[in-house]
Amino acid sequence: RNTVDSIETIRKLKALGVTIYFEKENINTMSDQSEQMLTILSSIAQGESESISTNNRWGIQKRFRDGSYNIGCVAYGYMKDDDGELIINENEAATVRRIFQDYLNGKGSYVIARDLTNDKVPPVRTAEAWSDSVVKGILQNPIYEGDLILQKTYTTEVLPYTKKINRGEMPQFFIKDNHEPIITREQCVMVREIYEYRRKQMG
Repeated sequence: RNTVDSIETIRKLKALGVTIYFEKENINTMSDQSEQMLTILSSIAQGESESISTNNRWGIQKRFRDGSYNIGCVAYGYMKDDDGELIINENEAATVRRIFQDYLNGKGSYVIARDLTNDKVPPVRTAEAWSDSVVKGILQNPIYEGDLILQKTYTTEVLPYTKKINRGEMPQFFIKDNHEPIITREQCVMVREIYEYRRKQMG
């Protein structure tokens, strides 16, 4: 479904003397007219794929706007109930509280990650191990004070589809008091102040 990839692959195989026969379209890549026909068919397939992707993206953004979007990947410290609502996972929440408390007590994110690893605390589901960046991600995530930000990442509109961090290219949707918090707002404010102070000190 990517025209350029299709033609490049066919040319490489053709140079090696490898023939591809497309049974449905009755096309043999060794024939003179095959590349032109395959270019047209690949372009149509790519257009269909991009159209489907655009429709899916529109549907997701519509659910963002009306508040009906159901989160697929749940943040560490939470799980979903039978209705798809976020509820606290107490085992993981204890680790989240520890991270925030350690940071407020003066530890840096690297030291916190090292201590969690040494204590054999299971890491977040999306990471192989505790690291400086994983701890920072937890400290900066507003989900732990009960709020939700939707569309923190987005997928490019054309092939090859690439997932990127949303740095203002797409609208984001903020839902206040969406679920039960693990950390108080006061603690989260203090963490952000400390983080900003340390960032400035580091230049």
